Amino acid sequence: MQKPSIPKGTRDFTPAEAIKRNYIFDTVKSVFLKYGYEPIETPAMENLSTLLGKYGEEGDKLLFKVLNSGDFLSKVNDDLYNQKDAQKITPEISEKGLRYDLTVPFARFVVQNFNEINFPFKRYQIQPVWRADRPQKGRYREFFQCDVDVVGSDSLLNEVELIQIIDDVFQCLGINTVIKLNNRKILAGIAEFIGQKAKLTDITVAIDKLDKIGLDEVNKELAEKGLSPIEINALQPILFLQGNNTEKLTALRTILHSSEIALKGISEIAFILDYLIDLQLKSNIELDLTLARGLNYYTGAIIEVKALDVQIGSICGGGRYDDLTGIFGKKDLSGVGVSFGADRIYDVLNQMDIYPKEATQTTQALIVNFGAAELKFAMKIAQKLRVAGIKTELYPDEAKMKKQMGYADKKNIPFVILIGENERKENKISVKNMKSGEQLDMKAEDFIKQMINK
Repeated sequence: MQKPSIPKGTRDFTPAEAIKRNYIFDTVKSVFLKYGYEPIETPAMENLSTLLGKYGEEGDKLLFKVLNSGDFLSKVNDDLYNQKDAQKITPEISEKGLRYDLTVPFARFVVQNFNEINFPFKRYQIQPVWRADRPQKGRYREFFQCDVDVVGSDSLLNEVELIQIIDDVFQCLGINTVIKLNNRKILAGIAEFIGQKAKLTDITVAIDKLDKIGLDEVNKELAEKGLSPIEINALQPILFLQGNNTEKLTALRTILHSSEIALKGISEIAFILDYLIDLQLKSNIELDLTLARGLNYYTGAIIEVKALDVQIGSICGGGRYDDLTGIFGKKDLSGVGVSFGADRIYDVLNQMDIYPKEATQTTQALIVNFGAAELKFAMKIAQKLRVAGIKTELYPDEAKMKKQMGYADKKNIPFVILIGENERKENKISVKNMKSGEQLDMKAEDFIKQMINK
């Protein structure tokens, strides 16, 4: 019989792996709550009408479509079917799709629940998303995102706060990062400067691939999109401006002085950087003009985070999206948010092996099962330990001591509690430290104090 398998780009997680992932989720969630963000959840499936057209042409290709229930081919006429054109036939056989990210469903949620929401609305959402991408290291077809957004406020202080949250999360996780910033308005000004204002989307989609495919391939794609060699050459020195953030902004003000939209973007970035200086964040903050994040809905600040000690793609990213809810009929509702890539963060922490011991420890004490005579007393002790917050297991079967100790060893349980006839009569427990081998008799209350004080 053939061994079962799972789809490429998806993963199973063992208990040990799931515990590590939950540590990430719990850490991220604790920071979100600290800044006043509230949780929501949305369905795994959305109507395709909600998803299509929100991520650009590239993003639309990566949407997983869900076939209609029942005989989905019955409504397709023979002429259309015989054309074998997937793009034309899809709307006839599929009305739903798996969500590509959490931002568009969030925008839909805001519009749908507009009258019940208190603005500015600060929400976080931790759920899986799906992309029909080519699986590779650090890139999966199913993965979790941890999103944090605020809508209903134009203030750039929201961008400042989100960068604080990013810094806070990665400091808690022990990951050294660089937070890269850009602004869609600056990119629009650059497109205007080289005389290709109408090709902003083509330009941003191309330069967003710079890290993946390199400069030559990006320039080749720009040429294919209709940019002349002169226009492509004019783009190069702007994208690769040297110097610190202040020097880059000064140079941009000079180069793009005739573009009103670019100057507005430069002003927004300057405001954010000015406020961040006094906050003394641990992460490096870098103005990166090659940062485009090729999603159509960004209108202002663009944010992307990379780990400094591990070679992997972006582990967090986002930006401002002034027009997103307008797509669903609610104009003039500005939003800004970032998404933490939990799966990439998980890979980074695994490579660095910096999980805190207490975060990955499950069972702290195993009580050995000596049989019916001691079992009721052992169960009372287990209950007492659990009430005190100590993660405790009672071995369910009256197995040989070697088997029970081996179970504790394989699960890295630090303490084994032995309760035989003498311990029961004296109302004591015998505690074995599995690391040192030391074994001591004591009251259950003393063991609890010892564990709490640790």
